[in-house]
Amino acid sequence: MTKILVLEDEPSIRSFIMINLKKNNFEIVETASGEEALEKLDETVDIALLDVMLPGISGFEVCKRAREQYPSLGIIMLTAKGQEENKIEGLELGADDYIVKPFSPKELLARINALARRLNIVEKAVAVEEADGSQTVTGKFTILPEERKLLKNGVEIELTPIEFALVKYFMENPNKAIHRDEILNNVWGYNYVGDFKIVDVNIRRIRQKIEDDPSNPKYIEKVWGYGYRWWGGGE
Repeated sequence: MTKILVLEDEPSIRSFIMINLKKNNFEIVETASGEEALEKLDETVDIALLDVMLPGISGFEVCKRAREQYPSLGIIMLTAKGQEENKIEGLELGADDYIVKPFSPKELLARINALARRLNIVEKAVAVEEADGSQTVTGKFTILPEERKLLKNGVEIELTPIEFALVKYFMENPNKAIHRDEILNNVWGYNYVGDFKIVDVNIRRIRQKIEDDPSNPKYIEKVWGYGYRWWGGGE
């Protein structure tokens, strides 16, 4: 059973979320503040729904700390309508997705199920490759599926599950210009209901981790008006 932590300080919204999740057989951890969420969050939680605007510790800070402590955790931010900067900031801090308030039960469940599938896709992809212990090497980078690691010059770079899936997909398609649609379909899944921003923000996050100079990337190149190209060999 998927275990979901719900962080929402507004009782009516929290109740709405919890009723719909319980109807669909999710295990729920209810929290009303960032401090309580960080206290109750542990490795048994699969997905965290984090409201942004909170008294005390903000949802952004919870997201940042949660991602640092639990790299495999799925994180969905709850943002106010029209606050585009909230979406981007949440994604850059490590969130996997966002839902704009107000939202319907159908959209809530669709986003949660889509994220759960994406996390499972990563786990299944790793499990398949564990059988033969295969690895992919391009230039300075090595993916070790059995250990779920990315190495640069032999040094491990820690990635979230989605970042790992994205780098793995790039490394399996080196020097190829890949359209954002193709990236979304192959990494997030054909049923993903978000937009291209999630691709761009995840690539920015990855660049911060793998590039020598993130402002002048040489490993993940942007193909203007189209998508991205992986050039793991760098120079």
